Parts: sequence; C-alpha cells; structure tokens
Amino acid sequence: MMSVNTRYKAMSCLKPEDPDRRASKDLDKRIAQWMREYEKVIKLLLLGAGESGKTTILKQMRILHLQGFSEKERQDKVQEIRQNVLQAIKVSLELTANMRYLRPPVTIANPENMESLQFIHNLDMMDNYTFPQEFYEHVTKVWADEGIQECYGRSNEFSLIDSAKYFLDKIDEIRDPDYKPSDQDILCCRIRTSEIQKVEFQVKVPKKYGGSSQLFWMFDVGGQRGERRKWIQVFDGITAILFLVSSSGFDMKLREDSDRNRMKESLELFQDVWSSRFLRESGFILFLNKQDVLKKKLQAGAQLAKYFPEFDSYSLSTQDRDEDEDNEYNRARCFIRDKFLEITRKPQTNRRMSTTEMYYDLHRETKKRDCYWHFTTATDTNNVKRVFDDIHHMILMWNIQSIAPS
Repeated sequence: MMSVNTRYKAMSCLKPEDPDRRASKDLDKRIAQWMREYEKVIKLLLLGAGESGKTTILKQMRILHLQGFSEKERQDKVQEIRQNVLQAIKVSLELTANMRYLRPPVTIANPENMESLQFIHNLDMMDNYTFPQEFYEHVTKVWADEGIQECYGRSNEFSLIDSAKYFLDKIDEIRDPDYKPSDQDILCCRIRTSEIQKVEFQVKVPKKYGGSSQLFWMFDVGGQRGERRKWIQVFDGITAILFLVSSSGFDMKLREDSDRNRMKESLELFQDVWSSRFLRESGFILFLNKQDVLKKKLQAGAQLAKYFPEFDSYSLSTQDRDEDEDNEYNRARCFIRDKFLEITRKPQTNRRMSTTEMYYDLHRETKKRDCYWHFTTATDTNNVKRVFDDIHHMILMWNIQSIAPS
C-alpha cells in the first residue's frame, strides 16, 4: 500500500508548474548561457586622451572585419565632413583675428581676400548649415592665401583638427553635390565621442590554434576630461586595454584646457589607467599613434626638446637604431615611447587599500605585468591590420598560457 508521503509526491508531480517560477528558471538559463558566451568574448577597451585616434581605430575594425560602411552611412558622413571643413577654416580665421596678441603677428596676405575672410568669419558653427556654393568659393580663396598658410604652419598654438589640411585640399571634391566619401575620408572625419560605442566582429583563428573564429567586442569612450567618468562602466571583464597616445601632440595644448600640454596630460592619464586596480588583470597595449603627423612636424622644424628638455640628452639604444629611418624622427618616437614605459616600471605607491586588498594585491602582483607597444597611424588601414594581427596572436598566446599546466 502506497504511503501518504509517496501519494503526495506523486500528486504534486501532476500539478502544473507555476508560470512565474518557470519564467524565472528560463531567465536563469538564458543568463547562464549568456555568461558562458560573455566569458569567451575578447573584450578590448580603447582609452586615451581626446583626439588620440580611438574612434578611428574603431572605424578600421569595421573596414577590416565587417562590411565597411553602407551607402546610407556614407551619405550621412557628407554633412559631418563638410562641418569639418567649416570648423577647420573658422579656427584658422579666428586665430588670424587674434594674431596681434602673438609674436610675431600674422595677417591676411592678399587684401582682396578680406571679403572672403569676413564671410566665413561671420558664419555660425551650426549643424544644419546647408553649405551653398558661395561658401566653397570663399573657402578656396582664403585657404590659398599665404597668410592663412602661415597661420596653418603655427597650428600647434591653437586647437585645429588633424584632418584640416586633408579636407581643405579636397575642397573641389567635397563641394560636388554628388560627393560620396571614400573610406579614407570617413577615417579622417573628426566628430567628438560623447557616448560609449561598441563594435562586434569575428576573427578567424588559425588552424594550428584550433581553427574556427573568435568574437571580439571593442569599446570606444570619449577621451576629454568630462567624458572620463563614464570609463568605469566598461571596465568589467576587459581582456586588454588599448591605450592611444597622440605622438604629435608634444607641442600642443588641450582643447578643453589651453594651459595644459597634450603629451603631459596623456602621460598623467596613462599613469592613472596603468595604476587602476580595476584593470590589473587586463592586458595592456600602448598605441603610439599619429606617427605620420609626428614625422611631418619634425621635418617642418618642430623642436621636441623645447617642451621636453631631457630629449637633448636622449640616445637611441642599439636595438632601436634604424638606418632606413630618419634619425631625428626615430629618436623622437623612441623617446616618447620610453616616457610612457618608464611609468610601467615604477613601483605603485600611495594606494590606499584595506588589509584584505593589500593581501590580495601582494599575492596578485607576484605575477609579472607587461606593457606591449606599437608605433601606429590609425588612418592607415594596412598599418592597423598588421598591428591588429599581432595583437590577435598575442591574445591567442595569453589564452594558451592561461590553460597550460603550471
């Protein structure tokens, strides 16, 4: 005879499951599945000061690993590129208007261009400006003026987008009503990042490492001071930090603080990120970006020692010497690299932690931490491809080492 207990269990099996409980179980399963997938994803976080090239790297991932840019996206970029033209020429003009405060002063060279200068000077920086053909006529005259060209040569003294010359030299193409931006135009287009952006893409894994493919998530966050408070939102579970430096910014001031040297700001920010306890388990890769701009600046006579006097006594190591490269440029890029790498070799001090955190940190920091580096030009797709291939290989090695028996 069946006991009361057994009969109760048998009857309860026939009862329909509570819908709320079933929904909760389903949600738990989906979360568990998502977490398994999340842990497999390679998560890369782009960090660095404003205008260091982070968004350009994100665009390159779309070109290299996705379908690039759709026709609609290219059309949407037309207005942004024309805004870059307006921004570039107006900044130059505003500098010219204030040249009497600088030494030596610069003025417009051809008096016949004063009408064009005044036309552009009176324009508002509005997003919905329609850019009539009259606008391009005036820009063409002003950009060709020797005074404005001299003004451009002193662009380290004010905030000017890197792509100013690139777009102003293409003015005849950009003014065409049927203008369609190329990939290079989109890479050079500068729009301030004010939100966290993410791109997802798959990368093939070589057969010798198991084949198949690997999912990457790359995050881009604004680099200006006001945007940095958002960074911590994406720190969790990051595989590697890609820290970008504008190598050409050694003689420039911050857009948001005209008294602050860009390179010195970047060094300070790098130290903060390198020391962050939230990122101790993440790999660290330094992108010494804008090498093309750095080289042109030095060839034009810019003096790195004027801003970093210790450069005068800097000598290249044997392994850094490159007979195929201009010696002054090579010294400069290696000097800048070493300024950042010095930070990674310093003991981290003045960190206020609880006793538990101190014990955990002492145990964890017995593991050697490296900072890898690359000289990069973010607008050069071939350069970015080579660098990213190296990074992918490095991450594969990290994964193999993490599962290898100790």
